[in-house]
Amino acid sequence: MHETMRQAVMTEPGKIAFGEAEVPVPGEGQVLLQIQRIGVCGSDVHVYHGKHPFTPFPVVQGHEFSAQVVAIGPGVEHVKVGQKVTATPQEVCGTCRPCKAGRYNVCEELKVRGFQAPGVAQDFYVTEADKIVPLPEHISYDEGAFVEPVSVAVHSTGRAGDLTGHNVVIAGAGPIGNLAAQACKIRGAKKVLITDVSDFRLEIAQAVGIDAVSNVRKESLADAVERAFGGEGFDVAMDAAGVEVSVTELVKQIDKGGKIVILAVFSEPPRVDMSVLCEHELTILGTMMYRHEDYDQAVQWIADGAIKLQPLLSKHFPFEQFLEAYQFIDAEGDKTMKVMIDLA
Repeated sequence: MHETMRQAVMTEPGKIAFGEAEVPVPGEGQVLLQIQRIGVCGSDVHVYHGKHPFTPFPVVQGHEFSAQVVAIGPGVEHVKVGQKVTATPQEVCGTCRPCKAGRYNVCEELKVRGFQAPGVAQDFYVTEADKIVPLPEHISYDEGAFVEPVSVAVHSTGRAGDLTGHNVVIAGAGPIGNLAAQACKIRGAKKVLITDVSDFRLEIAQAVGIDAVSNVRKESLADAVERAFGGEGFDVAMDAAGVEVSVTELVKQIDKGGKIVILAVFSEPPRVDMSVLCEHELTILGTMMYRHEDYDQAVQWIADGAIKLQPLLSKHFPFEQFLEAYQFIDAEGDKTMKVMIDLA
């Protein structure tokens, strides 16, 4: 076993320091992982720009990942050395009201690894065995690193209730919006329309089988809805864009009695016309991360081929080029979906 390992630390916005750290040792109920892939998330990019409101520096990033089990601590029975796995990144208290109600994803003391707690941007990483999510052997390490964002799609679409036969509009065609749109289709939505300002992202949406796409710079939402659904309209929407105009348009165009799930992180608080919300009896739903069962469902969808991931994979960078990965995302912007960091 190695005595030291590589570690990437974001010391301040825009700066990553590479150093060596001791390989951690798994304690009671813990597992030692060798990290294989790390997916770069939109929230990670917020941290890189110093615009994530809940992340102090320095921070070891990384919460979307795949790994191999290399050692287990005492008392671990259901995880085996050599297994291909991922793991949930939340640290929860277990004693607050949400935790006691089983809603630990909204724990009062929630810490997320890679943000408020150290993440996986290092060769080896220790986590608790009960956070481990096994991956079938036929799932690649790339696909394994997608389990976290797919879990976001599983949880958020579950918040919308039964989607069978419903028309759905998704605002925002980045990785999360794309995966949410695919999840709606898997959950039985009749038709899904996804909107964005990037033709590239809309092309990716078409490549994974989304029914209709619209560039909001070229077409109004009202026109896109008419084109996609005819006179049927839509009564479920999800906002994965995170800008005021997207959510206000959804409120304006959705059928009376409709539901809007807010999936995006808004950097600026949006103004919403509450009189329309009230008089149209709309339901606005928040969604926060996921729970363990959402991970299990995500793995199942990926294993079954129900969700398409390959078109979303934009580029790989070696671990030593972590900073270049962020620079690439900044430079390419709306021509990028998911960037992966390769550790092994």
